[in-house]
Amino acid sequence: MSSDPTNAGPHRPLKIVWIYPDLLSTYGDQGNTIVLERRAALRGIPTETVHLRSDEPVPPDGDVYLLGGGEDRPQILAAQRLRNDGGLHAAVQRGAVVFAVCAGYQILGHEFGGEEGQPLPGLGLLDIRSGRGEQRAVGEVVGDVATELNVPRITGFENHQGVTHIGPNAWPLARVVAGVGNGGGDGTEGAYSGRILGTYMHGPALVRNPGLADLLLRWAVGAELQPIDDSWAGRLREERLNAVLTSG
Repeated sequence: MSSDPTNAGPHRPLKIVWIYPDLLSTYGDQGNTIVLERRAALRGIPTETVHLRSDEPVPPDGDVYLLGGGEDRPQILAAQRLRNDGGLHAAVQRGAVVFAVCAGYQILGHEFGGEEGQPLPGLGLLDIRSGRGEQRAVGEVVGDVATELNVPRITGFENHQGVTHIGPNAWPLARVVAGVGNGGGDGTEGAYSGRILGTYMHGPALVRNPGLADLLLRWAVGAELQPIDDSWAGRLREERLNAVLTSG
């Protein structure tokens, strides 16, 4: 990769930064990192992955940054450290790709709910505001992705009590077919703006949805990707979709 994350080049590998696995890594979200590495490798794209602990500075020269889910206290601590660090903000200004799940998704917004539901400041990188709802959303979720992203129907597992509202400078990742999603009553799931994308979907999300993984890779390399054999990943995706949509 060149120093510009929007343009592929031979100078260095695609740099993937897994942010704070010691705080934000529930429900196997680290699998998202593995999937990006694998799908890049199948196309001959070299990668370098940094597992960044919460006591380390965020490198501003990454191409893709990943944040996972976490409990209330680790989420609060992660938000505080990322605000004070500034490295992720610098990376976003360079055009880096950011993919965040659940607690990580909420952190990207302007505010999120604390341990008692009190509003706490987020990073302000994505135009969303999150709070705490009355009921917990637990179970499978399916959504039809925004047409302009060119990603097929997505599936995942949600376990959260968040309610997320999308502001005018962000757009829904998907419209809910089954499950709860953002929980704000508008039938949306996740949000995106530019090369920043967040979702409540665990699973891990990129394992279940290879099209979503490839979207992040396309953004990172700034070019269309070579086709690969997706038969195994496709079977997993179809199995989960069929299990949800044909149950009950």
